[in-house]
Amino acid sequence: MSEYLIPTREAQATLVEKRSEFIGHVWPIETEEEARACIEWAKKKYHDARHNCWCYIVKDGAVRYSDDGEPQGTAGQPMLGVFQKEGVTNVCCVVTRYFGGILLGAGGLVRAYTQASKMALDESGISVVRRWVEVTVDCPYNFFERVKLEVTALDGVVGDVDYTDHVTVRALLPEGQEVPFGARITEISAGGFSAVEVGEVFKPVPLA
Repeated sequence: MSEYLIPTREAQATLVEKRSEFIGHVWPIETEEEARACIEWAKKKYHDARHNCWCYIVKDGAVRYSDDGEPQGTAGQPMLGVFQKEGVTNVCCVVTRYFGGILLGAGGLVRAYTQASKMALDESGISVVRRWVEVTVDCPYNFFERVKLEVTALDGVVGDVDYTDHVTVRALLPEGQEVPFGARITEISAGGFSAVEVGEVFKPVPLA
């Protein structure tokens, strides 16, 4: 099963270190062209900033970074390391620095750019892109919570729920988990209801 991690959404976060303001911005992207467009947007928006350092990773493609005038190795590469450590791909990050008049030194710069990138990624959240099997379960209300627990126990995601005279639970299960899930539903209901496979989708779903 092929799966990979991406940022969930565009997000930003701000860090102030010794009067210097570091604005971290993260975007989910799929191509180098999209990454460059994000970088150009940041450079225009923050045209009056001292530095707009950046990095991006394209799945099965390019990995690039820039210190944008900061001492070599103090910005772009540490920023890139944040996403490599988290295993996140298809990501572009720009950290804008407004200089506050106090030098941070190489170690201080590395920490600030690393932290601003991580804060922006935390704000974005991380999603896993994988092949999911969509299932539905029609069950009595008193089994609703148990069905949800069985979904999450297999790293699945509970989706829409319909409430009528019974409950219809829609869920996404990692590929390969639909068989054990079906067996568990049959077991807990003593055959009273079952899981029905609807189809397969390949999509991102936020990690819990």
